[in-house]
Amino acid sequence: MAKALKILASILLIGSTSLFAQDASSLKIVIEPDPVEVKVGDELQLKATLMTEDGEALPDTLLFYSRNGRDLEVSRSGLVKANKPGTYSAIVLRSGPRDQRVIKQFEINVPYPPIAKVEFVDVPENIYSKTTIDLNVHVIDAMDLIRENPDLNISSDNQSVAMVSHGKLVAQKPGKAKITAESEGKKATLNVTVKQNPTASITIGNTETEVRTGDVITFDAKALGNNGKEVDAPITYSYTAQPDDNLGQGAEGQVSQNGKFVANKPGIFTLTARSGDVFEEQIVRVKDRNVQQEIEVVGHGEVLDVHTSDLWVWEGVDGRDYAITGTWGANGDAYFWDVTDPANITPIDTVRVDARTVNDVKISEDGTIGVITREGASNRKNGMVVLDVSNPRDVKILSEYNEGLTGGVHNAFIYEDHVYAVNNGRRYDIINIEDPENPQTVGRFELDTPGHSIHDVWIEDGIAYSSNWSDGVVAVDIGAQEGEMGTAGGSPENPVQLGSYSYPSGWNHAAFPFKSKSTGDFYVIAGDEAFPNGLPSRSNPVAAAGWIHFIQFDGWDQPTEVARYQVPEAGTHNFWVVDDLLFVAYYNAGLRIVDISGELMGNLYDQGREIAKFEPTHPDALVPNAPFTWGPQPYKGHIFISDWNSGLWSIKLVDKPQQGTN
Repeated sequence: MAKALKILASILLIGSTSLFAQDASSLKIVIEPDPVEVKVGDELQLKATLMTEDGEALPDTLLFYSRNGRDLEVSRSGLVKANKPGTYSAIVLRSGPRDQRVIKQFEINVPYPPIAKVEFVDVPENIYSKTTIDLNVHVIDAMDLIRENPDLNISSDNQSVAMVSHGKLVAQKPGKAKITAESEGKKATLNVTVKQNPTASITIGNTETEVRTGDVITFDAKALGNNGKEVDAPITYSYTAQPDDNLGQGAEGQVSQNGKFVANKPGIFTLTARSGDVFEEQIVRVKDRNVQQEIEVVGHGEVLDVHTSDLWVWEGVDGRDYAITGTWGANGDAYFWDVTDPANITPIDTVRVDARTVNDVKISEDGTIGVITREGASNRKNGMVVLDVSNPRDVKILSEYNEGLTGGVHNAFIYEDHVYAVNNGRRYDIINIEDPENPQTVGRFELDTPGHSIHDVWIEDGIAYSSNWSDGVVAVDIGAQEGEMGTAGGSPENPVQLGSYSYPSGWNHAAFPFKSKSTGDFYVIAGDEAFPNGLPSRSNPVAAAGWIHFIQFDGWDQPTEVARYQVPEAGTHNFWVVDDLLFVAYYNAGLRIVDISGELMGNLYDQGREIAKFEPTHPDALVPNAPFTWGPQPYKGHIFISDWNSGLWSIKLVDKPQQGTN
């Protein structure tokens, strides 16, 4: 049943047997210069030498890497370019078999340029008594860079009128004060006039006083003057809680200073809007969200001897349902399954290619063409393989395409006769497969940021959403349909960037766009991937880290991260959204199904929005009894998931049984 793309070449050890004859533990790497320091905007060539205990220099090739390629670029040959001040970690190593590697970690210092000026920004036009405002101060250095976390002192010359506390100005009473901000000898002053607060009353416009946990309340508060007209005095928001269960609860809810509240726990909440000495309260009752259901395990396609990677489920041209799964760190196999009866998942064909990992598998919209990605080919010519899947019981290889892709394709997506192939972690190439036996590269998209990289790409409605680690999510027009968000006239031959959003961790691994069925809001969900405790292995099934970020776009240039879904003991991998339901593979925490209906705010994990979870385990799995869920796909009332250790599963949601009474 298996088909070989070619006869795999025998793996030869290149070089003499004496190449690693020297005991690696007795070797050390010497770096010049030492210590390493380079100024922002400058370049510096490093030299590294592998030395024996006796001080003999060895001719081995050493490779350099930066742990933060965005802010400090380091080429493999050791050319350093500093883009941002700070102290950075870099690595130099001799590659080879694991027991013969020699690694040295060292620091590169990029000194901060001297401070050129200090300035106050975003100062409100009016400052009223009994209110508090943020003092936004920019400390700008000689390179015109804004210093992060500067040593900054802010003071007031008249604390009875305006005092300063932890970066906030507290307006006490009408009068004048001079506020001074100082950093490393540079100063800025702000002359403040505090006016009498004109607020006579506050109204709260919210009418929803009975809600569920996770439902967002908008205060819709207004400050009114004596004449009943709205005034521009700032309003602050708070709440007090009387939870139903007061036995050591965590945070009962969250309030934002743009006037929104969400409860994590059921109970009675008093919402308060205040300006100066004037306030208004509203009492709301919060009930449990009560969305929990149970999981029924329907079927299991066992893969117990190798790791399983991604999956795709589709309806074939014959009307039956099929799935394809990849393999990781194995023999280059892609498995085909008949899943028409999800309780009887049946293997029907295998395609084997020259690779160690078939990481991604995709099927065309019409169910006739498949694409599988390749990494770890014996001849180092990686790339992708195009398949005829019109008969999934007898899959044919139509072409192998490696043009410009030999560094490896980790992920891919098929959209309108084009494959978007993530190329060597740097860009995605756009490949026309209208003639699947003769693919042709017609375009590509690559960021121009320092140290950029890419992991994945997903396409909907002519927009490609790529996941780019520290550069975050990037939306690109490749033939976008006209809509509320706007287009840029892009095409596969001319991809045009629309917008982007990045976040501090730099862990952006996957993205999925969706328009809320219940609110009409448009989000891009961004998922993390991180392994702070080391990578998993058969003997060490470690926990992943990271969470799901909900990024709301009110236009391509207006992204706002509004919510998250964070399981504390695990990290995310791939995910899918259908009808305000999020299906997310959470690696060692299995599959999680989450209610994402309504406006989103806060950590959805705390709000009772998790509908169900499933942790796939098997006593004879590659790593026994250890879930490591890779990806989900909801399909025709079932949820199919691939698990790294145990293969392909089919499950479904069922209602909880009614509790009986005696």
